Amino acid sequence: MKILLATYWNIPHVGGVWTYMVQLKEKLESLGHEVDLLGFGDDNSIVHIVNENRSIETDQLLPLVNTIMKDIPEIQVNQLVNYTEIQRCVYELAAAYLGLEKYDLIHAQDVISSTSLKRVLPKNTALVTTLHGNVAYEIRDQLKTIHKSSTPHMARAYFDHLEQKGATSADTTIVANNWLKNILTGEFSVPKRQVRVMQYGYDIEGFIKRMNTKTAEVPQTDKKVILFTGRLIENKGVHHLLSALGQLKNTRNDWVCWIVGEGEKLAGLRILSDQLGLSDDVVFLKNRDDVPYLLSLADMYVLPSLLDNQPLSVIEAQIAGVPVIVSDAGGLPEMVNHEVTGLIAPKGDENALAHLLGCLLEDDDYRTTLGANASEFAKKHWDMDQAVRNVLDVYQNTNKY
Repeated sequence: MKILLATYWNIPHVGGVWTYMVQLKEKLESLGHEVDLLGFGDDNSIVHIVNENRSIETDQLLPLVNTIMKDIPEIQVNQLVNYTEIQRCVYELAAAYLGLEKYDLIHAQDVISSTSLKRVLPKNTALVTTLHGNVAYEIRDQLKTIHKSSTPHMARAYFDHLEQKGATSADTTIVANNWLKNILTGEFSVPKRQVRVMQYGYDIEGFIKRMNTKTAEVPQTDKKVILFTGRLIENKGVHHLLSALGQLKNTRNDWVCWIVGEGEKLAGLRILSDQLGLSDDVVFLKNRDDVPYLLSLADMYVLPSLLDNQPLSVIEAQIAGVPVIVSDAGGLPEMVNHEVTGLIAPKGDENALAHLLGCLLEDDDYRTTLGANASEFAKKHWDMDQAVRNVLDVYQNTNKY
């Protein structure tokens, strides 16, 4: 089978969607399938098929797209809507230019690529879409922060429409948990028969091998290590983690927190850390490519998200046998069995988070037991072979293939 894995987002990049695409490509190719990867380039200056090194510059397509947009003046009222629709059209035209006819099946990874590719899909090509989160929900939060405008209702309506359109464009829509399925079928009127719940898989053996590889210096410490890895954005809730650590410092100092990642909130989080008196207790390590090694040193992993789907960072911590503390946001409670494989705190509840951190720091045996349970769970639940078999089952049962 000739398969195109496609996303609207930049590729390659640091993040769960790219990891999912790469691991799926490798596994599918090991089974004899041909797989290409489509997305925007790093700075959105090109749309490219990465593995074939074929691309088209977006500047070549913008004149035509801008001409089309002039006939739709209502789109120009909201800057975010205008930008997104221009980029969506560029992506759509680029995909058509690069050619889709050779593929038996296209597997989109988000609602925007799903919507766009449906419009230029060859007659006998199947379309499957995996949604790694809810773009409409993320935009609703951003309209209160980084995308403030006088017309937020327009942006909300536009992205709600994209969510519904992208989720219904495919022959089958795959989601990782019941949380997202319930949102799509309840709020966005996606037919239940169209949605399949299939958790992610992960290259467990490869991850475990990388736990021995250090690629940069690591702070020396004889204290217990609390680890966070992820994008430093509002929805990851790192500001709540810092506030909880500020409380924790009042009762004990046998810990250090490593925060791995970058993002728009990095500078603000550094300032907050200093304001809370945590400059000697919290280390910002920025982006690292040796997270498996850092997990081998960690005593616990914390993800206090305000909105999340099925983050690979939690899967990685579980594979590493590190006990996790997560919030009850989104799909996270479906990943962690409270007090068995990890702990769950109400999102945004800094007192509860501080208490759970203290519990794990206090009881070495409890921490070890949770980590061992998480590792055992991970080996069975995140098995990559089973996950790919599930995806192939969807591929083979679409109504065109």
